Amino acid sequence: MRRWPLIPTIVVALVVATMIGLGVWQLRRAEWKERLLADYAVASTMPALDLDPLLDNAPAAFPPLAFRRALITCDARDAEPEVRAGRSAGDAVGQVYLVPCRPGAEGLAGRIRINAGWANRPDAARRLSLSGIVAGRLGAVGEDGPIILAAATAIPPLTPSAPATIVSIPNNHRLYAWQWFFFAAAAAIIYLLALSKRGKDLPPEP
Repeated sequence: MRRWPLIPTIVVALVVATMIGLGVWQLRRAEWKERLLADYAVASTMPALDLDPLLDNAPAAFPPLAFRRALITCDARDAEPEVRAGRSAGDAVGQVYLVPCRPGAEGLAGRIRINAGWANRPDAARRLSLSGIVAGRLGAVGEDGPIILAAATAIPPLTPSAPATIVSIPNNHRLYAWQWFFFAAAAAIIYLLALSKRGKDLPPEP
């Protein structure tokens, strides 16, 4: 009885086990993402949140912010906007203009950017000013990085831009999981077929 080649078998077994582990990890990621999206959906239906008291008093724990309707008092004078690709409220392709709500502020206040509006060209506004209350809808909120509030009323000469939507957040983890499981099964089957062919090609034992 011929023995299986030890080293190749160990290598293939480790590769297959790794692929299965990645598939299981993606399934866990899918469960986490589904819970996150459900939380976002609930937050999007909550009453509008006044951010000013939170920023001024810096509470130990903030309420959910992602996809909340919110309002904040901004003070940005003659600021140069950051221009990004984006869509208008009518779903036209173009550019959106991001302005710091409170330039130079620290903490959460310093992370907030106002999506001041949309235009079909990147040079529609060289400088923008924000003074007073801005109302709109927040996008996704991470542990760091900018927090973008899409203003419901655009700053002239811009027109309203489309706020971030929950449906735009990808959730392909289950697909990735099944891909890893398929790769694991394919690798195991190919190796077994190779062993079978190798056994047929070898001369019979004396």
